[in-house]
Amino acid sequence: MNDNVVYIQDIAAHNGELVTIRGWVHNKRTGGKIQFIIVRDGTGYIQAVVVKRCVSAEILEAADSLTHESSIEVTGRVRADERAPSGYELDLTDLKIHQVVVTEEPFPITPKEHGIEFLMDQRHLWIRSTRQRAILKIRHEIIKAVRDFLDEDGFTLCDAPILSANTCEGTTTPFKVNYFNERAFLTQSGQLYNEATAAALGKVYCFGPTFRAEKSKTRRHLTEFWMVEPEVAYATVEDTMDLAERMITFVVWRVIERRSTELKALERDLSRLEKIATPFPRISYDEAIDILKKHGSEIQWGGDFGGADETIISMEFDRPVMVHRHPVGIKAFYMDPDPTRFEVSLSVDVLAPEGYGEIVGGGQRISSYDLLVERFKEHVLPQPLFQWYLDLRKFGSVPHSGFGAGIERLVTWICGLEHVRETIAFPRMLYRLTP
Repeated sequence: MNDNVVYIQDIAAHNGELVTIRGWVHNKRTGGKIQFIIVRDGTGYIQAVVVKRCVSAEILEAADSLTHESSIEVTGRVRADERAPSGYELDLTDLKIHQVVVTEEPFPITPKEHGIEFLMDQRHLWIRSTRQRAILKIRHEIIKAVRDFLDEDGFTLCDAPILSANTCEGTTTPFKVNYFNERAFLTQSGQLYNEATAAALGKVYCFGPTFRAEKSKTRRHLTEFWMVEPEVAYATVEDTMDLAERMITFVVWRVIERRSTELKALERDLSRLEKIATPFPRISYDEAIDILKKHGSEIQWGGDFGGADETIISMEFDRPVMVHRHPVGIKAFYMDPDPTRFEVSLSVDVLAPEGYGEIVGGGQRISSYDLLVERFKEHVLPQPLFQWYLDLRKFGSVPHSGFGAGIERLVTWICGLEHVRETIAFPRMLYRLTP
């Protein structure tokens, strides 16, 4: 075999060269004295052309034996071809087989229609498909864009613990674990720890898995998901809104610029994404209630928005909309009240357009020691476990603000997906713990 091993994504730099590609058979067809083997290697697809008169009988026999997902190394000369999807083909000269998938137990996922439960059971194999590859590539780009944006904006990454002695987003949805005979919880958010690191470093973020034991089967919920959470000292809720809209816009345009091939594979309407630009519309919770009532909703002031409500609100706009100043009663204990109107909080939710729901939630945190103690009492939280958090209000407390953005929600919206389950390689849902 040839020593010039390359990846398909770099094939344009090797036009005319003899190269080797290591991958799997995505598809194969025969036309007279020519075979066409579509090879994938994880970075792309290329067609290897096998001409009967140009190869040995052994190579031709090996090519005949190939089945879907057989693992192979193909060697050939790269040739530019405008008709090829990648713009290049490979004139095959040699073939090495690592494994032929036997026909007695063929690859279980075929071009025919499969039910979603079957596909989820075969998730470890389903992720090899063109569609799933495109989604996971876009997910990767979104994560990289988020990190690049925050790093270039002067933020410091400070990882928050996954195991914690206290809950963050309420006491009804944590996963409890046994921690050396003590009770612990899987993190619902790294935000409380972000507040500590923000007091040390000014602008920080954490990025990692979070867990919510919500018994929800909606298309927007996972029990394990990834969240990026920036936090800034000396920042207000308005500063947070500015930051969120800048980050979201940066991420969307990075994906458009670098992953247009994958977006087209998903048949995503790029014209909708290309409308994303700052500033985003900003409406108060009161104005959002008016929009809902205009559309016939019976929601009353003080009620939390459900998925249907978020869809109605977002369909009024062609870009993400920021809904701010929600009632204190429907927000987390740490959210600061508006000093001009104590019954509403300095909070903000960002709703994606096209009915994709909340992608960002955040706001300004309580900086008053006495008010935070009062909130602990109202929410019946064990103050001793939060003493370290209270200390942040005793030693140099300042206004500070931040948000959490769910990666899977961003992927769902940017890819134009129907369900969040396709946005992560191995989703965890209410009734899904395998594979």
